[in-house]
Amino acid sequence: MTAIVSLDIRGWQVPPDHAAQQDTIGALERGDVLLLPQLAFELASDERRFLSPTWSDARAKNISLERGVLKGARGERNDLDALARMIGRFATCAGELVAALFPRYAPYVKQARTSFRPQPAVGRPLSWRKDDSRLHIDAFPSRPNHGERILRVFTNVNPAQDRVWRVGDAFAPMAQTFLPHLRRQLPGMPALLALLRVTKGVRSEYDHLMLGLHDSAKADRAYQKNCPQQIVRFAPGCTWLCFTDQVMHAAVSGQYMLEQTIHLPVTALYDPESSPLAILQRICGRRLLPAH
Repeated sequence: MTAIVSLDIRGWQVPPDHAAQQDTIGALERGDVLLLPQLAFELASDERRFLSPTWSDARAKNISLERGVLKGARGERNDLDALARMIGRFATCAGELVAALFPRYAPYVKQARTSFRPQPAVGRPLSWRKDDSRLHIDAFPSRPNHGERILRVFTNVNPAQDRVWRVGDAFAPMAQTFLPHLRRQLPGMPALLALLRVTKGVRSEYDHLMLGLHDSAKADRAYQKNCPQQIVRFAPGCTWLCFTDQVMHAAVSGQYMLEQTIHLPVTALYDPESSPLAILQRICGRRLLPAH
């Protein structure tokens, strides 16, 4: 089952000692959650006003910053500029943290969307596919990634409330549970979806299986209830990281969190054989990506 591995560092650019760094790398890449209980993202005094759901435009679940564009927020221009600076500052800190903890990743890091989550973690009416209170791995129907890893850095900026997750079974046993029930892609369907712009690129067999695992786990109520799992509380002022394409996770409660998504090629990993791509290929006994 997924483990929670704690590391005591207190600076976003401070690498741990060598032995701790090696343990950290191994834990992250085998699918554990890395907890940094003493690493807080400090809000400036004038940024604490953003700890309110009123800054959300009520249409998007989160407020996001990508390529300098703020989305999902409402307010006066000077306030939105300040909100964007706060989120951008976290994006910088998250990038520095990953480079300090995992030097091999640094040249390959692709920083994607940075999110501020002012709404409660649960409570919005959602379809079962979008319901993140159900255990799942991250896989996205419109964005095939061909094995690229999804590393996320989270920090709880709520001064008074834990962020609470359920964390589930390890990736391999979860995949072995659901893979036998997944159908293969129909011939020609990936190219058609890309042509119609349903997907941003051609969906590989790997992407098809990952999406099937995501949907199958969320849809299976018995699995959600009975699979190996634990409750994890992320206290105010702590930071945590995990590969969310590998860690089975679900939101239970909490409000006010910052999150940075980072994409990494499998070749950037210290141990590429620990990746979901390698695990699925071993289970299936075949390549899941087209040959270059």
